[in-house]
Formats: sequence, C-alpha cells, structure tokens
Amino acid sequence: MGALTGKTALVTGGSRGIGRGIAERLGRDGARVAVHYNGNEQAAKETVAAIEAGGGSAFAIRAELGVRDDAAALWSAFDAHADGVDILVNNAGIDGVREPIDGTDEAAFDRVFAVNAKAPFFVTKLGLDRMRDGGRIINLSTGLTHGARMPQLVAYTMTKGAIDAFTSVLAKQVGARGITVNAVAPGIIDTDMNASFLGDPATAATVADMSPLKRLAQPAEVADIVGFLASDDARWVTGQWIDATGGALL
Repeated sequence: MGALTGKTALVTGGSRGIGRGIAERLGRDGARVAVHYNGNEQAAKETVAAIEAGGGSAFAIRAELGVRDDAAALWSAFDAHADGVDILVNNAGIDGVREPIDGTDEAAFDRVFAVNAKAPFFVTKLGLDRMRDGGRIINLSTGLTHGARMPQLVAYTMTKGAIDAFTSVLAKQVGARGITVNAVAPGIIDTDMNASFLGDPATAATVADMSPLKRLAQPAEVADIVGFLASDDARWVTGQWIDATGGALL
C-alpha cells in the first residue's frame, strides 16, 4: 500500500515536464491523480497511461488558465470525476515574456500574472471547499525569488514572489483544518520547455555547473520533494519555501 492510497490529487499543468513528473510520483504513491492540461490532450493522455501502466489511477481534465472563470471551469471538470480532493499541486505556469523591465509590455505582464499568480489563488480558493481536512497544498515557486540572476525574467519572478507570499499567509489560515501549505522552488530543470537552450552542450554544462552536484536536474528531483510534502511524513511542515535548486543558490 502506498503512502497516498485512498487520496485524490490534482496537479495543474500535469501533462508535461515537472507537472508530469509530479503526477507520476503521486500516482506511484497510490493517489488517484487528476492530470490537468490546457492544449496538449495527447500529452495528458500519455501521462494518464503512464500512471495506469505503473498500477495507479488517473484521469485528465482540460481547462485554460489565465482567463475569466478559469478556476470554476477547472473544478467543474474535476467534479465530474471525483467528489473531493486531498492534494492540490499548483504547478501550471508560463514564463510569459523573456525581457527585462524596459522590454516588458503591459499585455505580457498581465498574462503572466493571470496564469502564474491569479489562477493558483482562485483555483485554491475554490479547492478549499472540496479539500478534506488534513489536505496538502503545494505551490511551485522558483529559485529566482531568492537569487535574482535573470533580469529577462523579471515579470515571471514577480509572479513567483506572489506565490511565496501566498504560501506563507495561506498556511496560517488553513492550519486549523490540518491542511499544510508549502512552496517548492526548482532551478533550471531538464524538461521539454527548456530543451531549446539546454540542447546546446555549452549551455547545459554552464547550467550543470551552477549546482555543487555538477549535473542537470530532472523532473523527478522536484517530484520526489512534492511526494514527501504530500505524505503524512510532512504533517509538521507548513508555510515553507523549499529550495529545490540542487544548491545553486549557495
């Protein structure tokens, strides 16, 4: 029996990259996993199939985030498959615009905040009505909020700063229900989203050299931390920002 047997989890952006790694880890631990996706239905189906092939249970749900009533649409799709949630992972996000402040226009700024900050807020708000006591909320942050090294991601970093604040404040509010709230902050992970620049050997070597462990991180590195936070072993951990950069901030 897995650590999460009998639990139901929702992973936003769960069809690819870090989200897929998290969905598969929670599935292996026994949770029934809702794999949320926006546009790539095939990737979501593949993630569900991978979880099921490993003996787990999963279903895919589609909802566009960053638009009006996105949280309500997401939970409506979820409610068609499940009658409550124990674990909510706010993973979905975009980098939006890769420009320093002087190259960032208002529309791009609004879009990245809508997806990365507003959507998790309201997904969580509506999710709390469905979350059973003793639940887990895990937000994906970034190492950039504690080590600002990329001016071209200023707007993105600001959204994750909002997530960090949301994590600590919400933990105070929901703790009486036994619900924990934590943020996991990856560095650069070897995913398809980063394939365009990690495909260059020199760039990959530079990124690997950021960590004292001298290698690129895989989605499983982050997923395993989320798996711990989702389990009963982490029942006394809440309101925390957890560095998942492999020591890149040292």
